[in-house]
Amino acid sequence: MSQRQFGLLGKNISYSFSKKYFNDKFALGNLADCSYENFDIQIIEEFPTVIANNPDLIGLNVTIPYKETIIPYLNKLSKNAAQIGAVNVIRVTKKGNLKGYNSDYYGFMKSLEPLLKPHHKKALILGTGGAAKAVSFALDKLRILYTFVTREEKEGMIDYNRINATTFDNYQIVINCTPVGTSLNTKEFPPIPYNFFTEKHIAFDLIYNPEETQFLKKAKKKGAITKNGYEMLVLQAEKAWKIWN
Repeated sequence: MSQRQFGLLGKNISYSFSKKYFNDKFALGNLADCSYENFDIQIIEEFPTVIANNPDLIGLNVTIPYKETIIPYLNKLSKNAAQIGAVNVIRVTKKGNLKGYNSDYYGFMKSLEPLLKPHHKKALILGTGGAAKAVSFALDKLRILYTFVTREEKEGMIDYNRINATTFDNYQIVINCTPVGTSLNTKEFPPIPYNFFTEKHIAFDLIYNPEETQFLKKAKKKGAITKNGYEMLVLQAEKAWKIWN
């Protein structure tokens, strides 16, 4: 039986959702010829070795911190991935070429949409990495204006110290695209003034482990609608499966 191999490319990814998700999917679907494993690499320069050593590889998911640095290693990008400037899905073509896609934006968009009310007009995006780029692309599609928040102020962005009551009046959606508060550092949270959240706000955290981060807990205390990244992950994973097949 021919083997169809899939996997996740990232760094320190033993906690990852993808491996269990896809192996469960293969078991349920009787897809005995499919396997999924983690390719945990310390630097992106190790990527060509992963490809060379795994000739049965059909598709990869890409996670932190390689969603942007992977791009020079690919032969081609989908239109959306090129516009976003970040890749989270790679398909290996029959000729052995590598094509990069982005399904993060789709997963986020479909996950946020049911929460939106007419007053949700503007969003704060915490972070500027690959995930934040996908989120901004989705917000463009939803016609929601946004501003990036960074640790040091850059043009067109604000830093955390500038966020105050007025900011919360102007921005009704706050999206955490940083790894702050994830499984190993569950006591941490992005440095924003949580007391300004209200029931008119949405707090969305791309993190799914733990299920409820400090960011979400603190926002929920003030009445905000909260959502974690689990549904987004499932949606982007299913989209990845379609791309590979």
